[in-house]
Amino acid sequence: MLEMLGESNAAALVGLIGGTMLGLAARLGRFCTLGAIEDMLYAGSSLRLRMWGIAVGVAVIGSFALMQAGMLDAPQAVYFQAGWVPWASVIGGLVFGYGMALAGNCGFGALARLGGGDLRSFVIVLVMGLAAYVAISGPLASLRLMLFPVRPLDPGETVPGLAHLAERLTGLPAPVIGMSVGVVILGAMFTSAEMRRDARKIFWSVVAGLAIVVGWAGTNWIAQTGFAPIPVESHTYSAPLGDSILYLMTASGNSLNFGVGSVVGVLAGAFIGSALKGHFRWEACEDPRELKRQIGGAVLMGFGAVVAFGCSIGQGLSAFSLLYHGAPVTLAAIMAGAAFGLRQLISGFAPAE
Repeated sequence: MLEMLGESNAAALVGLIGGTMLGLAARLGRFCTLGAIEDMLYAGSSLRLRMWGIAVGVAVIGSFALMQAGMLDAPQAVYFQAGWVPWASVIGGLVFGYGMALAGNCGFGALARLGGGDLRSFVIVLVMGLAAYVAISGPLASLRLMLFPVRPLDPGETVPGLAHLAERLTGLPAPVIGMSVGVVILGAMFTSAEMRRDARKIFWSVVAGLAIVVGWAGTNWIAQTGFAPIPVESHTYSAPLGDSILYLMTASGNSLNFGVGSVVGVLAGAFIGSALKGHFRWEACEDPRELKRQIGGAVLMGFGAVVAFGCSIGQGLSAFSLLYHGAPVTLAAIMAGAAFGLRQLISGFAPAE
């Protein structure tokens, strides 16, 4: 297959498959980061937050099962290529979460809404992708590296993963530790009787988690089988938005990659899901103030995701699936930033009477 497609196109195909799974989960299962936080804070429902936990548990079990089977070389995964910078996780996560609240969606959510015909999300996708590239390789790249330097791993240093750290301390194999943690996470999510009764939400949560596993398995296989330097990665939606824009402009001199395939996959899955439910309809922004807020939020998300080395999906699912040191910290910071932003939008910090 690699001889026919080439490594880059094969990676894009893997991204397309997993992205489609995530897009379907968003539209048919209402799998959404900001929606889960809103439900918990303002509707008193933990159901969608538990969906997220189930997806994390499945992704953790699946990813460490790949390691156990020799189908994922953990040190080659993108999150294990450099040391963890704690303040980058905290600051980047807070900025991303606040921007997510302002925009009304994360990058993944915006793609899912765009696949359902929401043209307001098209603006979020464009602006977030551009902002990410401004921080990665544009005018603010030097400032970002000065404030949040990338720290190479020291020779012999353990990869920045909680399971691998535990392996070093206890002698137990990291895959066994990781799969055990995943089982504990799943068990905690199913303590809710309401969750146990909702088979549809359970199903789509599992699909979202498996999409992450597909990404790791596919890119690892291509990296080990092919000759081109393909990164071992899974889904995230910050830099890949910029990659997709760049590919659309320079396709004749550029190549596809996993991220571009993943972006197209979410759009395709969301379109299919919205069409199946009869929810596809064109929507546009009629309020300039709303558009201004969404643009500002998209800029913050683009910058925050680059600083934190991932968005709500990139850190909250892909990095978490490897038990990367920064994933729980970044996810907590994203939730805190989103909660702060939502409170500002909903109550304006008015003093209680």
